[in-house]
Amino acid sequence: MNIALIGASGFIGTALLTEALQRGHQVTALVTHPEKLAARERLTVERVDVNDGAALAAQLRGKDAALSAFSGHAQADVRGYYVAGMRSVIAAAKQAGLPRLLVVGGAASLEIAPGRILLDSPDFPAQWHGTAAGARDVLNLLRDEPTLDWTMLSPSAHLEPGPRTGQFRLGGDQLLVDADGKSHISVADYAVAMLDELEKPAHSRRRFTVGY
Repeated sequence: MNIALIGASGFIGTALLTEALQRGHQVTALVTHPEKLAARERLTVERVDVNDGAALAAQLRGKDAALSAFSGHAQADVRGYYVAGMRSVIAAAKQAGLPRLLVVGGAASLEIAPGRILLDSPDFPAQWHGTAAGARDVLNLLRDEPTLDWTMLSPSAHLEPGPRTGQFRLGGDQLLVDADGKSHISVADYAVAMLDELEKPAHSRRRFTVGY
């Protein structure tokens, strides 16, 4: 496939880029700092400003799909910056007539009990609250989207460096935990699950999760 990858130089974006190239896809990496990415076969690197909707739409036009690993982690207002940027990404995807948009989500909007999400936990780390709330906001934006074919993949509570095993479980809106009560997934296996979804769509217009 000919795909665009927004945020290809970050922690998750790097894993998605590696997995996509290993599978033989043609990737256009859309990043703020193109110099961070070395030349590789089947890779085109372009500078992006996600808030420039017209330019972003032009970069997405003609692609089979786009993966968004855009984040606001480096910003003072993480939540506001991320939500505004994702509004622009969604609008640009629609303007470009993009067939599919796959979005990196967060774990904090996953249910830990009926009607209660991880973000509601009293011990949820304060330093991640802005990021988590922004991801929840974007999930709600996508759910209200009337026409775009979107998918969001939420990781487990702990998204960690680690091996690519290809052995994991998929779920819906509930947090996945292993036999020891731990909710975790390696970033490499997260990328496997996302690229599996790209190649064989099974969660059109909904969110799903992955974990051990």
